[in-house]
Amino acid sequence: MKKIMSLLLVGIMMLSLVACGKDGGKNGGELNVGVFYYTYSDTYISSVRTALDSALTEAGIKFQNYDGNSNQTTQNEQIDTAIAQGTNLLIVNIVTSGSVDASQAIVDKASAAGIPVIFFNRAVESDEDEGKVLGSYDKCAFVGTDAPEAGHMQGKMVGQYVVDNFDAIDLNGDGKISYAMFMGQLGNVEAIYRTQYGVEDADAVITAAGKPALEYFDASNTDKYQVDQDGNWSATAANNYMTTNLSQYNESAGNMIELVICNNDGMAEGVISALNDKGYNLGDGSCTTIPVFGVDATDAAKQLIADGKMTGTIKQDAEGMANGIAYLAKNIQSGKELMADTDSFNISEKVSNKIYIPYATYTGE
Repeated sequence: MKKIMSLLLVGIMMLSLVACGKDGGKNGGELNVGVFYYTYSDTYISSVRTALDSALTEAGIKFQNYDGNSNQTTQNEQIDTAIAQGTNLLIVNIVTSGSVDASQAIVDKASAAGIPVIFFNRAVESDEDEGKVLGSYDKCAFVGTDAPEAGHMQGKMVGQYVVDNFDAIDLNGDGKISYAMFMGQLGNVEAIYRTQYGVEDADAVITAAGKPALEYFDASNTDKYQVDQDGNWSATAANNYMTTNLSQYNESAGNMIELVICNNDGMAEGVISALNDKGYNLGDGSCTTIPVFGVDATDAAKQLIADGKMTGTIKQDAEGMANGIAYLAKNIQSGKELMADTDSFNISEKVSNKIYIPYATYTGE
């Protein structure tokens, strides 16, 4: 009888351990985290990965990183495999940003497994569908940014710079500033707002000062932007575009591009490289510098600003984002609700499980 009771107790303990592992770390079970990045090649995302690796390691949380390589099908398969292997918390930088279908599919996978999911950085739904996905599962949250904020801040920074330096920027003296805009990805919420407000808010500042609004350099391009067709926000795409642009739009032709606005710092790097090849933005005072603006405040961009080759950027706080994600992971680790004790964070007024990490202007000063 004692032998039977002992076996029963062992069985109960085994079931308890399995249950603890399945509930995402509650009641003392080990937390096994899968972190899914849309691509490792994105400079800003690499900064987040470095910071998040450090934060999770410091918290004693076991994790594995996955590179989606800009392919949603690949990411979905990685998530399926991770869940099958015992992952009990998903941290997802979704590939197809702003797609309810793509994000809901991932939420459904998490819900079916009974495990939490934290989305970060890339929007999981459009403004029109705000709360639809995030409100569909009580173990779901988002850590990111208020998408329009970067565009508004960049636009105001650009506008003020133009007002303060109008004559120096106006290389051909025609009383107008010719600009180029580089967009990271079609359909991406952050890219849409940065493209829109980076110009609209700049124009508001410029026209309020009695100057004419910015004028897109290529009148035949009604979109008034050039987009990375691969959706990778890459330096290579921007470099290729800018190199081609400069072959037709230059000082010799009297129609030089006089200002450049980029959706991210990677594209700004590509633009500056193209300008360097033509003898601009060398940072040594020997040549003309075309104002170039980005978003992210990557280490590379900060160095370009310090070197006098880039004008300004908007800081997207990689460490702050990583710490926000890690905070939620530690809630699960200690058996709390996902959004427990988050009053000190900037929470969306519309969606209670959406945490915003604030942007900041960076000009190196």
